[in-house]
Amino acid sequence: MGPLAGIKVLEFEAIGPAPFAGMLLADMGADVLLVDRPGASGLGIPQERSYDVMSRGKRSVTLDLKSPSGVEAALALVARADALIEGFRPGVMERLGLGPEVALQRNQKLVYGRMTGWGQGGPLAPRAGHDINYIALAGVLNAFGRKGEAPVPPLNLVGDFGGGGMLLGFGVVCGLLEAQRSGRGQVIDAAMVDGAALLAGMFQGLLAANQWSEERGTNILDTGAPWYDVYQTADRKYVAIGAIEDKFFAELGSRLKLLDLPAQHDRSRWPEMRRRFADTFKSKPRDEWCRIFEGSDACFAPVLSWSEARKDRHTVARSAYVKVADVEQPAPAPRFSRTRTAVPQPPPERGEGGRQALVDWGFDAAEVKRLESLGLSTRK
Repeated sequence: MGPLAGIKVLEFEAIGPAPFAGMLLADMGADVLLVDRPGASGLGIPQERSYDVMSRGKRSVTLDLKSPSGVEAALALVARADALIEGFRPGVMERLGLGPEVALQRNQKLVYGRMTGWGQGGPLAPRAGHDINYIALAGVLNAFGRKGEAPVPPLNLVGDFGGGGMLLGFGVVCGLLEAQRSGRGQVIDAAMVDGAALLAGMFQGLLAANQWSEERGTNILDTGAPWYDVYQTADRKYVAIGAIEDKFFAELGSRLKLLDLPAQHDRSRWPEMRRRFADTFKSKPRDEWCRIFEGSDACFAPVLSWSEARKDRHTVARSAYVKVADVEQPAPAPRFSRTRTAVPQPPPERGEGGRQALVDWGFDAAEVKRLESLGLSTRK
């Protein structure tokens, strides 16, 4: 099931954005075969695979890539794959004997997806880093935070998953489409520093048009505007409002019973407006505000925790969460009207499902036996 059904993807064990890209492809129906290390991982992912959401829907084989026989087995898998995903520093796959040049000699239609923080080239390419570093250099981290305060890291959503894994998945699918026309594969150089900058493309345009200030917390969308912010309620919870358009701002004032608000875009009176919003929202608990704003277009929402979000009536109505191996997690997205996606299978233990995956990838019994003699290990 899913729009990528029949696509074979070989994913080499890594952390963060590369597994996320593999999850996106698996969610869409691709057959993702994960090449795991033989022993327990030191990569910071949960030791119990059932909690490793990004491994859902995949199958696994284990292989020691530091041995010549392991590399030979890996190249046999490369020859049968449509796409490959790796998340090592530049040069690591080449030193292992699994770089793009070698891989594309084995499989000229292979789409070779590479995920790094700094990219395959440039002065920082060989350096270590994490999400916070990539979005800092991209100019994105500087934009998060309130006026007069330090920048606030937005978890690792912008670099690792948005600018990294999601764009790697997009790049791989683009490469697969082009390979169908040309019969030739290519290398996808996905860098988190590039992707984070791309996510902020709209703001580069606003900046050029002098409609955005680089001072944090002074713009419409960065908590500068009182009608686009979060406010504490009487029970010490929070609500979010985003009443940008005139009619939505009017609706907000009506629901709050604040009919004499200053003009929406009179910045000189924004501090006064913010105080009035804050005092008003603090007068009632969050759930009462939800009842007051029920059915309105004031662009209002309660600020929910992840545990609360899974139980929200809208979320439940859309079946936006699924339970996989007793772990509640977001359902595959986006949704397709005809090639619908299936509920993901649980994350595999190391080697789990690998034997059947080899059969499905076209290896006969003798070939499977040879791969096992080279150190490839599977579990039924």
